[in-house]
Amino acid sequence: MTNNLSVVINADAPQVWTMLREPSKVAQWHGWEADDLDAEIKEIYFSSDVVEAPDHTSLTTHGGDVFDLKPVPGGTQVSVTRAALDHNSEWAAWDEDITQGWLTFLQQLRFALERHPHGRRHTLFFQVPGGPGSAIEKLGLSDVPKPGENYEKTLGTGEEIAGKVLYRSNHQVGLTVHDYAEHGDGLLIVADQPVIDDVRPEGGSMVIISTYDLGASRLESIRALWEGWMAENYPTSAPLH
Repeated sequence: MTNNLSVVINADAPQVWTMLREPSKVAQWHGWEADDLDAEIKEIYFSSDVVEAPDHTSLTTHGGDVFDLKPVPGGTQVSVTRAALDHNSEWAAWDEDITQGWLTFLQQLRFALERHPHGRRHTLFFQVPGGPGSAIEKLGLSDVPKPGENYEKTLGTGEEIAGKVLYRSNHQVGLTVHDYAEHGDGLLIVADQPVIDDVRPEGGSMVIISTYDLGASRLESIRALWEGWMAENYPTSAPLH
């Protein structure tokens, strides 16, 4: 398994470009719902130093990371090239963390455009500390099939889920989940996070659940299952939001 910052999205390049250049569209795939999401999107994608290629095939984000769009059989290949980093700087320790973040976001972009191009997601998100056994292992997701294959799993939360494997990498698993959307599928991403001295000395994991058009009672039942799992396995972690 590799951590390749490139995906092929079943959509044409203008559709992908729209998802990158309209703030309301970016908010449907980048990160997760949070008080500072709009500010983060504005900084990364719409700062004064962001550069758009005239032909809409390349976008240089704030910080210098570059999106490239290339038509290929089956859609558009979207790649992120990381900016050169001064490894003597205090930010060097965050390099892998940022790379892993882009991997997550690229897959969220792919999922949103292919499955819910006009949908509005509702996310649940949490982070847990590292320790014996990763969150991927504790949830029972270490042995999911290859990307594109069907799966059925009983999560460590006790929830029975099914769908397709969207992607697997060295540190992440992305699954479509039938029961996380009223129509189509939702998305579950579990990502183990690298060690960062003084911030995450033991590493950790994050979980992003993207749902679509679920009623309040269904959302609350999903939240309750995950909160119960967190309380049992990570009693000192910050709450789910």
